[in-house]
Order: sequence, then C-alpha cells, then structure tokens
Amino acid sequence: MISTLPKWAGGILESLVGQRAEVIGTTYLSPHLKKVRFQSDLAKMNFQIGYASVIRVNEIEYRNYTIAYHDMQLGILDIIFHIHNNGPGSSYADTLSVGDHLYISSPRGHKVYNPKFQHQLLFGDETSLGLAYSLLPTLKKNNHSFQFYLELDDANREVPELLGLENCSIFPKNGSFSDAEWVDGLPIFHHENWLHASYTLVGNVTSVQAFRKALKRNGVNRITTQGYWLQGKKGL
Repeated sequence: MISTLPKWAGGILESLVGQRAEVIGTTYLSPHLKKVRFQSDLAKMNFQIGYASVIRVNEIEYRNYTIAYHDMQLGILDIIFHIHNNGPGSSYADTLSVGDHLYISSPRGHKVYNPKFQHQLLFGDETSLGLAYSLLPTLKKNNHSFQFYLELDDANREVPELLGLENCSIFPKNGSFSDAEWVDGLPIFHHENWLHASYTLVGNVTSVQAFRKALKRNGVNRITTQGYWLQGKKGL
C-alpha cells in the first residue's frame, strides 16, 4: 500500500496514473461515515469487487479506499469514508465538498469474490461498508446465500440499513472478535453449509486474525483476508 511519497514524486505519480475527479455529492450516513460521489472519465479504470483506489490526502501521504459503486456510462463513483479524526485520510475526507477536485488512481488490488461458492460471508467494520455495498448486487444476482458480519460503533449501527444491505448481523465493538474462542461460538460453525463457504475478512487486523484462526480451526479453507487498519498504527 502506498503510504508516503515526497511531494515532487507525488506530483509525478499523479500525472502518470492519476485521473482527475470532481466531487459532485456528499452525504453523511452518520456523524462518522461519509459517502462521497466523484465524477471522472472512467474509461481507463479497472473496476473489480474489492479493488481500491489511491487518493492523495495531503502533500506527502496517500491512502487506499474501496470503490463502493461506479457507473461507467455516467462517469461516477462512490467511496464511503470512515470519519474518525485519528488520521490524515479521515481528516481529508471530512473536508471534501461539492466542487473540489483531486486525482484518483485506477482501482487495483485483490479480487474477493469467487462465484463458485454458494455460501458467502463478509466480515468487517466501518471501513468495509464500501466493499459490502459493492458486493451485494452480485451476491443477489447470482442467488448466493450470504451474510454480512459487521462490528460497528453504536453511532453507526443504522448505516447498513440506510445502505440497503441485507442479511446483516451487527456486533458491538467490545473486543469479542479479538478472541478466537469466542468466535468459535458463532452460529456459522454449527451449520455444515457454512463450513464450506467463502469467507472475506477485512478491517481491523486483530479481529481479522482471530476470525481467521477460528475458521482454520474449524476446517474452513476458503478465506480471503485484508487488514485495513491496526490499533496504534498510523493509517486511515
């Protein structure tokens, strides 16, 4: 993940791989979650579920953000930002308003969707809502059995419903998912179909690692993981 670059190198990078975009809409889904709509020429961009774009958030720092929605014909894309006031990306996103211009890279990363698995589960937190939103239409179109497991702050518990997400189980951020033995007690481990499901675990590194450990202990092998942040480490 690109994190920091000298100012001069950042300018060169943007001229080579950046696409100029304009903010055309902003919506606060909660005081801590902000959906921003950008307009740009998307013809050269590669959109895959789970791919993220790089945005320059100050003179030397860059952050990756998952694309929540895009429309090639209209030239629009949405990103859901977590506003938590603990990092340069959060602070930058909070300031974005209609009419602002910036450079955004073509999305890239790891594909998280495998259509071969009938049962699919996505686990994450506020930082994964964009991924969940982008994944939902495909899961429904292809008639998957699916679940979203989301650990959210109390202020954000209603956001999945606002986004139209379905089959959501909302968990409080009380450290439960950092305990692999507690994760072992989740209902999915008592149903044979979910032991052969595809799991995508993203967000808090500590939670992701504990969930993965519990899955492996129960014989689950189809697991995709990506930590978006780690407590105490400078990030979003």
